[in-house]
Amino acid sequence: MIDPKRCLYLSGLVIGVLFLTGCATVKNPSDVVAPEKQALQLKGIQHKVNRGETLWRIAKAYGVTVDEIIQANNIPDVASIEVGQLVFIPGAAALRSVPAVSAQEGKDNDFVWPVRGKVFSYFRELQGGTHNRGIDIACAEGDIIKAARSGKVVLASRLPGHAYTVILEHADGFFTVYSHNAQIMVTVNDLVSRGSKIALPASSGGKLYAHFEIRKGDKPSNPLYYLP
Repeated sequence: MIDPKRCLYLSGLVIGVLFLTGCATVKNPSDVVAPEKQALQLKGIQHKVNRGETLWRIAKAYGVTVDEIIQANNIPDVASIEVGQLVFIPGAAALRSVPAVSAQEGKDNDFVWPVRGKVFSYFRELQGGTHNRGIDIACAEGDIIKAARSGKVVLASRLPGHAYTVILEHADGFFTVYSHNAQIMVTVNDLVSRGSKIALPASSGGKLYAHFEIRKGDKPSNPLYYLP
């Protein structure tokens, strides 16, 4: 039986993909507040980033959200964390280790790149009067777009202005969006594993690339904070 509320929710998600304008702007790296100063302003601790850690994994380890860490550190949209960097964790009372990815956890829960390539348009970057709600990744001939996380196909169709688009729903309220595709290789209701082939990238203006988004519900989030 079709759930009307779910249909309405997914419709809103698709509309969010179509209309990319927003009021947010790209932050200036000079706006970043040093973790040492943050520690004086808020209750929490400083976590030193180790190899292989992402904001997503750090947030899970401390029981906070990615957005809370971003806001506490004023991390710019074009930034990604680096090994050795100090990140302020709001509300944390003690240091915690970020566990290594187990084979099972990595397969089911962690995010991976849908395709490897250079990011040439970043989250919230202004493009032709609109703000990017994901990232654009340059592709090479023969590249195949793969599922960034295990999930269920809730949309596999051609959307105006986005070529063919695939949206995967994940178990914890996350969605991943793959658009600007020349061909899709899945159908609605398919269950796909992380790394499964789902689409072929399209070319525009002589450039072959993929558009990728990560959303919590219908709210877009910076994919660079989730990808290793």
